[in-house]
Amino acid sequence: MSGECIGCSTCCLMDRALEEALALIARHTSLAEILSDGPHTLFLEEETCSSFDLGYTVHAPVADINIASGNEHLRRAAVRVISDLAEVCDRIGAGRLVVHPGHIWGEEMRGAAERALSASLNDLAAIQRDVNVRLAVENMGAWDICFFREPGFLARLADSGLGFALDVGHAHVNGNLGLFLEEGGAIHVHLHDNCGSRDDHLACGEGSIDFRRVLQALPRSATKVVEPVSFRQYEKSLDYLRSVSP
Repeated sequence: MSGECIGCSTCCLMDRALEEALALIARHTSLAEILSDGPHTLFLEEETCSSFDLGYTVHAPVADINIASGNEHLRRAAVRVISDLAEVCDRIGAGRLVVHPGHIWGEEMRGAAERALSASLNDLAAIQRDVNVRLAVENMGAWDICFFREPGFLARLADSGLGFALDVGHAHVNGNLGLFLEEGGAIHVHLHDNCGSRDDHLACGEGSIDFRRVLQALPRSATKVVEPVSFRQYEKSLDYLRSVSP
């Protein structure tokens, strides 16, 4: 992995304007993942991307999006946001668009939410056919309300032709990182660390994840992005990952 590009998410720089965040990231890497939410929403900041010689991946909004909503009006609105964002990704040359798989608020809603999620996966597959960006659905952490916490969900993504974004920290909290690595197939990866009990988003090397094993198992073609809490944690992660890379 020596010399391979490891990008940084703007999630650790949401207190700064996107232009300032990208300028800081560009000093260390040629790949930035833009969390298109809050002050970094690409529906307002698309032109900012052209000011930098960076490659991009994009993370869809997380605050108000639920593609598993049992309310059909809200589900369609969520899918429309992702569709519009996929077109922005095309224009800025982003290679990946990361999407969360949705959530439920109570077991009594599970059936409706499952049906809504299936409909949304079909919709996302249709969106992907019309753009150059690959849509990648992210595995979630140890929150009972979330879908896609186990590797068994990968078959549904394969059936729909959607990509898989492996969040290493989420899988470690759920105790199934090894299973996800064995299944393989990730086209995009979020790198951060924890001690197996909480999704702390520590710098790589500060928790209990075996990143040497992770880096050996990941497809070389997968885009890789550190998703830290602070930019200093990105810098520490970069140094650590380079020290353990095969």
